[in-house]
Amino acid sequence: MKHLIDIRDLSVEELNSLMDTAIDIKNNPHKYADKCRGKKLATLFFEPSTRTRLSFEAAMYELGGNVLGFSEAASSSSAKGESVSDTARIIGCYADIIAMRHPKEGAPLVASMKAGIPVINAGDGGHNHPTQTLADLLTIKIKKGDFDNLTVGLCGDLKYGRTVHSLIAALSRYSNIKLVLISPEELKVPWYVIKDVIVPNNMTYVETKSLEDAMSELDILYMTRIQRERFEEKEEYERLKDSYVLNLSKLKNAKDDLCILHPLPRVNEISVDVDLDKRACYFEQALNGKYMRMALILKLLDIKSQTEETSVSEKIVDSIVCQNPRCITSIEQELPHRFKLTDAVSNTYRCIYCEAKAKND
Repeated sequence: MKHLIDIRDLSVEELNSLMDTAIDIKNNPHKYADKCRGKKLATLFFEPSTRTRLSFEAAMYELGGNVLGFSEAASSSSAKGESVSDTARIIGCYADIIAMRHPKEGAPLVASMKAGIPVINAGDGGHNHPTQTLADLLTIKIKKGDFDNLTVGLCGDLKYGRTVHSLIAALSRYSNIKLVLISPEELKVPWYVIKDVIVPNNMTYVETKSLEDAMSELDILYMTRIQRERFEEKEEYERLKDSYVLNLSKLKNAKDDLCILHPLPRVNEISVDVDLDKRACYFEQALNGKYMRMALILKLLDIKSQTEETSVSEKIVDSIVCQNPRCITSIEQELPHRFKLTDAVSNTYRCIYCEAKAKND
């Protein structure tokens, strides 16, 4: 493993190893206090963040390392028009590892191709958020002991929710997972997630608009906020923002050992009266994110000398132009538009940066 761009970059064995390390860090922090002495983490956050950015910084400091970087695009040279590629090349001269958040899908992948040091995707648009998924998985492991035979409810913004997409991809590795996809019609899980991840991995799934009807069968409830920043039309956001609000009355039919998760920040989709319920695990989940990021930094720095430019599938074409306005190629015109063959039977090609399906399929 040279970078972490997509949760699927990690095998089940690597996921288990990272979780074991994170649990050991949690139980024995003194053992790790100097592991990264002399190392520097660059946090390149082109979008606002509290938990992810600060947890990365706390992770590196608690490993004995140092942190440099920026917390908004306006304070970086991107405000002057510098490309992601050039930023990554420059930061590769100053740091040992990069954590990047960017509003354009595929930006961390581009950085990993150019930086010369390990790159961690800390969220790219509505695409992926693999380190949040690491926090999710560790919390589920601690609370449930295993991942097999779980019924997992995903509620809220399933269309733009990058944490949802990453978690589905991670859970697809395990046996007998049932997904209950709870959302308004306008915010359903994208069809490509169902076609490329859920169906090929034989995951059982149902789609519903009712949280109350699904509640009694859930082992895990993963709440998400309706993300204002992902909507092009303010009116659509205003119409959908209060689609789901979890409160104690809605938990009356839930299992006693239900695990309630949320990637945070919340707006009003979980009432504060739920916070004291023993089933509320979202603040513990945020803490677990720090331990998993510590484990990930250690893993990547252990193999940093092997880092080289990221390779992509051999079945690549450059004759297709990506039509996704959220793709990194929409703002960095010099990037080649590369599409990889993901399904030979249907001749389906997807953008290597954002995974958008070729429009002319």
